[in-house]
Amino acid sequence: MNPNLLDPNKTYLVTGAAGFIGYYVTKKLLEAGCTVVGIDNINDYYDVELKKSRLELLTPYSSFSFIKGDIADKEIITGVFEEHKPNIVVNLAAQAGVRYSIENPDVYIQSNIIGFYNILEACRHHPVDHLVYASSSSVYGANKKVPFEETDYVDHPVSLYASTKKSNELMAHTYSHLYDIPATGLRFFTVYGPMGRPDMAYFGFADKYFNGEPIKIFNNGDFDNDLYRDFTYIDDIVLGIEGLLSNPPKGEVEHKVFNIGNNSPEKLMTFIGALEKALSNALDSKVEFEKVYESIKPGDVPATYASTDLLYEAIGFKPETSIEEGLQKFADWYVEYYQKG
Repeated sequence: MNPNLLDPNKTYLVTGAAGFIGYYVTKKLLEAGCTVVGIDNINDYYDVELKKSRLELLTPYSSFSFIKGDIADKEIITGVFEEHKPNIVVNLAAQAGVRYSIENPDVYIQSNIIGFYNILEACRHHPVDHLVYASSSSVYGANKKVPFEETDYVDHPVSLYASTKKSNELMAHTYSHLYDIPATGLRFFTVYGPMGRPDMAYFGFADKYFNGEPIKIFNNGDFDNDLYRDFTYIDDIVLGIEGLLSNPPKGEVEHKVFNIGNNSPEKLMTFIGALEKALSNALDSKVEFEKVYESIKPGDVPATYASTDLLYEAIGFKPETSIEEGLQKFADWYVEYYQKG
């Protein structure tokens, strides 16, 4: 996408800047000559060294400032807005993971509810041109109608994580309505790629293989009724965010929500086969996972499938990366980063 869509005269605040999507968005902004303030608490939900590796790739940019802090700390957030006066806020900081929300619910309330509230309050008292924030495809719960459309009923989330993301949308709508904050929520659909999150299945499968362990597949071993996922490559996600940043909602409706996905769901087993092939190519030797099939986990949904019509109408966004191409880039990075070759 044309980098001229990004305004180098504006200051962008990216929360979760050391995270997977946050890193790539920050990098794209810096490459376009923008001033970026990043904030991240560098928590240990997954490998801290990976987060540090991402940050190390951002620090050479003179227009990048990094603050180690938690968005749940209102004093820190208020200070960031007062000092840096961001024009555009991209809130990607959140406690992620559906299954982890069952084990450790407290952190989801702190980061996803209180943290987002602090961001909204800061945008209220220090007006911004646009607030873009991360929602999730998980808000669709166990909806059986596919593809998922933004107008679908989403009042039956099946995990606490999904509940917090639905809450974010409601909070953003209210603040947008009351305080004229242009806000856009993004329902992400299974984002993957190099430097991705180790808690995601594809990353974990690679780890298991190199540790000589079997991978667990939570689909009941039912290949005829396999899980479907709308896997979206990171570059496509960044392209979509880039197009939206300079296109805040206008007029009476100042809050909008968009699906941002691939609009092309794949069977889980197809995805696993593509990952085996990508690792085989990266290593120049045959890779085949040892597989153990288990029942579907609580909170998991049978299919995620995004309708991206609204986003296409808004900015002409259309993902173009196939899972074969995307997984090959991940596999090549993984083998090099962990020196598995």
